[in-house]
Amino acid sequence: MRIISLLFAFAVFVAAALTLEKAQAAEVVGFSGHQFRPGTIVIKNSERRLYLVLNGRQAIRYKVAVGKRQKSWTGQAQITAKYIKPDWSPSPEVRRDFPHLPTVIRGGAPNNPMGVAAMTLSNGNYAIHGTNRPGSIGRAVSYGCIRMANHDIQDLFRRVQVRTPVIALP
Repeated sequence: MRIISLLFAFAVFVAAALTLEKAQAAEVVGFSGHQFRPGTIVIKNSERRLYLVLNGRQAIRYKVAVGKRQKSWTGQAQITAKYIKPDWSPSPEVRRDFPHLPTVIRGGAPNNPMGVAAMTLSNGNYAIHGTNRPGSIGRAVSYGCIRMANHDIQDLFRRVQVRTPVIALP
């Protein structure tokens, strides 16, 4: 009887873990943004979602963290470069708020806020990148960058190229 109880408990745990993973994973959804060409990245700040537009009125939807109040941006940009395990240097604004931060945090370090990959954008000191703080996903917490779960940035990184258009909406 004890073995059956343990097996049942294990099955419940596995089912819950799979449900959680699916709820957090990117998913293909209907997308009615007719003005956006396939291959365009659309960030909806209010939803805290990033969409990669596909053919046939569909998109891959990812949950993201966006800029905190007064830090989020809207408008157009494009991907200027792609990096695996990038180094990170705090911007002057971040350095002002957190003067104790080192000048550079090497890529792959556990305290590197860029996570496993980053794609820089043409509109200033912003990027779409992974994170070492997965609990921040779904919140407005950054200085303007778009944070993704590391498994999601890896997926998006494979799907897009330099010069991919990026449009951020309110």
